[in-house]
Amino acid sequence: MKKVWLLCAAIACLNFNPVSAQDAAVKKIIEIGQTDNQVMHHLDILTNRFGGRLIGSDAYENAAEWMVREFKKWGLDVVTEEAGSVPVGFNRGPWFGRLLSDNGMTLHFATPSYTSGTKGLQRGHVVIEPRTEEEFKRIKGRLNGAWVLISGTNTGWPIDRSPAADSTRAEIKKENAEITKKNREIQMNNRANGTDTPLLEYKEFPGLYYKEMCEAGALGFIQSSEIPIRALYDRKMLDQMTFDNLPEQPDIKLDKHQFAIIKQMVEERRDFQLEFDIRNHFKLGPVKYKSVIASIKGTKYPDEYVIVSGHLDAYDVATGGIDCGTGIGPMMEAARMIAQSGAKPKRTILFIAFAGEEFGLLGAKAWVKAHPEKLAKISNMFNRDGGPEPPVGISVPQAMYDDFVKICEPIKNIRPDYPFEVTVSEPRRQPKTPGGTDATVFAVEGVPTIGFTTEDFKGYDFRYSEIWHTERDLYTKNIPEYQEQAATVTAIVALGVANLDKQLSREGLYIQE
Repeated sequence: MKKVWLLCAAIACLNFNPVSAQDAAVKKIIEIGQTDNQVMHHLDILTNRFGGRLIGSDAYENAAEWMVREFKKWGLDVVTEEAGSVPVGFNRGPWFGRLLSDNGMTLHFATPSYTSGTKGLQRGHVVIEPRTEEEFKRIKGRLNGAWVLISGTNTGWPIDRSPAADSTRAEIKKENAEITKKNREIQMNNRANGTDTPLLEYKEFPGLYYKEMCEAGALGFIQSSEIPIRALYDRKMLDQMTFDNLPEQPDIKLDKHQFAIIKQMVEERRDFQLEFDIRNHFKLGPVKYKSVIASIKGTKYPDEYVIVSGHLDAYDVATGGIDCGTGIGPMMEAARMIAQSGAKPKRTILFIAFAGEEFGLLGAKAWVKAHPEKLAKISNMFNRDGGPEPPVGISVPQAMYDDFVKICEPIKNIRPDYPFEVTVSEPRRQPKTPGGTDATVFAVEGVPTIGFTTEDFKGYDFRYSEIWHTERDLYTKNIPEYQEQAATVTAIVALGVANLDKQLSREGLYIQE
């Protein structure tokens, strides 16, 4: 009888130990999250030691190497996977500018990525770009050594130097030549008849005489910019760029208020100069870029997966503190928490820092192309690529609801003042083409990409729209308590999905068409 009792006890231990171990791991994650949460440390290193992480930059490569080191230090397996290359590399240094006059001022500006810096400190007068051949001839002599104010309002893109843009310029030049003829007729009629018929307005195109002005010796070009200043890159020009055809003149996007003052000063023919010192540097290519993939191998279903991801690259006019520091920071801390909790997940958890999201979801596309056999085996991809708001819920198909209610139950023990609710979602349309974030690359393949509902529920007045791709994308825009909650919730839920007895059902995820 004693042997039978011992056998039953052993079976009971086999049945309940995994559950107890899972509960213990979750409790440990919550403890780490409350007493040793390092998400802001990761973000500090990522954004302030490395800065903006443009693919093709030293900052990106250094950040990737650091992530590999950290993951290995925490006991995770780590690989890097090549996602592509850029024809030349780009590193951004400091930039400064001043208006030199009786009422001088420091200038507020930026330059798009992969555009030229100055040749040291360069100082010159200012002219307004010409719109007609006559205007060009009239100011041609003054273009040498001049900064040129160009038309349009900056939305982040550099001056378009592509063949297609040159073709557009040629057409506009022809149209403006016709407008010049018509305006002469209007002026003659006005003088002859004593009328006051207004002249026709010329069509504008930023840098209409771009090549001619460069050949005439212009120092660089200045365009009015909304605030905050946005600075991107032009993919089509980068694809055609080599170290032998790099842009030579700076492309400056200047605070619209200062631009208006300077333009008025030019129109009033006042005596002043601008000086700029812009350290934009290139390096020989091609420069390869890689995604960083860390993993905790599953003990029972090693060939099934839960993915936690963000993108490592960021525009370099700021430091990528929000886009996508708020994805990478919590992802790294979730990985550290799970590793330190002693958890032994049933499924493999992949922590992926994708390369080249800002250049067209390149890292995600490369991963999907390289691992088609894994797609059907992914329970869910938790991709974070937004603001620092904390998770306040998750909306899942009915078939997943019971599993997520159980998985998310411990979240209420993290912070009672933070809400979290699991709700049922209706089936959604499966995207046919990738969209604005890495998750859409997986969704096209039918992979569940259910993310958390987030909310600035404490009223810190965070506004993603005014930070996205601008000079304000900084570490200081993060909200520490929100990020700490995001890391802890991500760790608990990713581990919970990995520990389910079955892969998450995809029933009701997408509309069946």
